[in-house]
Amino acid sequence: MVADPRLRATPGHLPVDPQQRLHALFTVALCTLWVFTGLFPHDPWKPDEAHTFGLVLHILQTGDWVVPTLAGEPFLEQPPLYLVTAAAFAALFGGLLELHDAARLATGFYLSLVLCFVALSARELYGREHGWVAPLALIGCVGLLIRAHQMIAETALLAGFAIGLYGLCLSARRPVVAGLVLGTGAGIGFLAKGLLAPGLLGLCAVLMPVAFATWRRPRHLLVLLAAGLAALPWLAVWPATLHGRSPALFEQWFWADHFGGFLGLNDLGPESAPGEYFVMLLWYAWPALPLAAWTLWQRGREAFSVPQLQLPALVFLVSFVTLSLSADARELYAMPMLLPLSLLAAASIDALKRSAANFLDWFGIMTFGLLALILWIGWVALVAGWPARLSARMSILNPGFDAGFSLPVLLVGALATLVWIGLVWRIGRSNRRAIINWAAGLTLFWVLTNLFFLSYLDHGKSYRGMIEQVRTHLPPGHGCIASQQLGESQRALLYYFAGVTTQRVEQSTDASRDCELFLWQGWARDAEPLAAPWVKVWEGARPGDRKELYRLYRREAAALPMPVPADPPGSR
Repeated sequence: MVADPRLRATPGHLPVDPQQRLHALFTVALCTLWVFTGLFPHDPWKPDEAHTFGLVLHILQTGDWVVPTLAGEPFLEQPPLYLVTAAAFAALFGGLLELHDAARLATGFYLSLVLCFVALSARELYGREHGWVAPLALIGCVGLLIRAHQMIAETALLAGFAIGLYGLCLSARRPVVAGLVLGTGAGIGFLAKGLLAPGLLGLCAVLMPVAFATWRRPRHLLVLLAAGLAALPWLAVWPATLHGRSPALFEQWFWADHFGGFLGLNDLGPESAPGEYFVMLLWYAWPALPLAAWTLWQRGREAFSVPQLQLPALVFLVSFVTLSLSADARELYAMPMLLPLSLLAAASIDALKRSAANFLDWFGIMTFGLLALILWIGWVALVAGWPARLSARMSILNPGFDAGFSLPVLLVGALATLVWIGLVWRIGRSNRRAIINWAAGLTLFWVLTNLFFLSYLDHGKSYRGMIEQVRTHLPPGHGCIASQQLGESQRALLYYFAGVTTQRVEQSTDASRDCELFLWQGWARDAEPLAAPWVKVWEGARPGDRKELYRLYRREAAALPMPVPADPPGSR
C-alpha cells in the first residue's frame, strides 16, 4: 500500500520510541480493565444472555454441539462457535466461578481478539504510532459498553469481523497472508452468527478493486482465492454435519432463521424503521463517528484517493447500507460498524483542530467527572440511606435488596477515581489526550457502576429468586408442567435454576390436558387465565418488576383444553 505521509508518519521498521512503548502498555492495561470489568459475578440476564447460556448448558450436559438446543427444543438462530467456546470456558473455570460466570469469559476472550486486531489494522494502515489509538477509540464508543460485556454470540461475530478487516488491510502488501486472514475472519464470523460476516467482508473484498485503483492489480486475485480456501472449512463443516443430522433442521436454520430475519419473514427481531441506524449511530458510535466524519470532511474528495481512508470508509458504507436494508434492526447488530469508524477516528486525531480536540477533551472530563460523582452519591444512598429521598427511591425500584457497607468496595472505588484524576491532571497536552481521557473516563464510569451497583442490578434482573419460589411450590414427585407464553429466556433459566422443562401449549395443545401443573407468564394487568378446575398455588415476579407476572396452577380435576394465544407477549 502506498502510504500517505500525513497518516503514516512513523514507518513500522523504525526503532520503537520509548514513549510509544509506554502508550502501548497503558492501552493494554486500560483495555484489559475495560474488557474484564462487568463480566462477573451476576446471573444470566434476559433477553440475550439467558437463552445463550441455555444453549451453552445443553452442550455442557450432552456434548452435542451440532444442534443448539434450548430447554429441550432446537434453537437454530445461531451457529455453535460462541456456544462451544463458552462451554469450554465453563468446563475449565466452572470450579472457580459459577458456571454462567465462567461461560461469560468467552466474551472476554473474543473482545481481546477484537482489540488486538483493531490495533494491528491501525498499525498496518497508519503506522506503529497509531496502533494504540484505534483500540482506545473503539472502547470509547458508548454503544459498545454494555453489549460487549454480555454472554452473546455477537462478540464472536465482532472478532471474526475484526480479523477479516485486518486481512483487508494487509491485502495490498501481502496478498496470500491477507487472504488467509480474511477467510479465517469470515469463517469465524459465519460460525458465530451466519452469513453476515462473510457476506460483508466478501463484498468489500470484491468492491475494493472495482472502486479504487490501489487494489486494482492482478495479485488481488490471490487475496480472493486464498480467502475462499481459508473460509471453506469454516463454512462447510457445521452446515454439512447439521444437514446430515436433520435436513429439516438445516432448512429451518438456512431459510427461516437465517434469511427470514433479513427479509422479514419471521419475528425474531424488531422491525427496522427508515433511517434507524443513522439515528442510532449518532449516540452509539460517539465519539468515533464525529472523529471519522471530521477526517472525511477535512480531506473532501481527496479522502477517497488516500488508500488508508478508502478501505475503512468502504467497509463502513457497505456495512451501513446492508444493515439498513435488513427488515430486522437492533442496536446489537450495529457493533461491526464501530470497527471501521474506530480506524477512521484513529486517522483523524492528529489532524483534528486543537480547539476541537480541547472541546472533546473537556467535554469528556466534565461528563465522566459528573457521572462519577453521581455514582458515588448513589452508592452512599444505597449503603447509608442518605440522601433519604434517593435512598427511598432506589428501595422502591428494587425492593428487598440489602447493600451493606463494604470497605474493599470503598477503597477500590476511591483508588479508581484518584487514578483517573491523576491521569487527567498529568497527561501531556496533545490531540491524543482527548481520546485517552475519553476512553479512561468511560472505563472509570464502567468500573464504578459495576463496583457499586452490579449486585443491586442483579437483584432486580435475576430470575434466580423467582424461580426458587416456583420450585418450592412444586409438589414432590410432580409430573409434567405445561406452560403458556413462557419466553425463551425464562425457559432456559427455569431449567438452569430448577431443572424444570415445561411442555408449551404453543407446541402442543395436549399439554394442558396431560399435565397436572400449569405455569403461565403474562402481564400484571392480565386477568386470571385459568378457571376451575385449575387452582392457583403461587403468583409472583422478580423484585420491582411491575410488568411481567407468573402464576403457577395445579389441576384438581380434568382440565379444559387451553387455547393457543394468537399473539403472546414477547419476553425476549
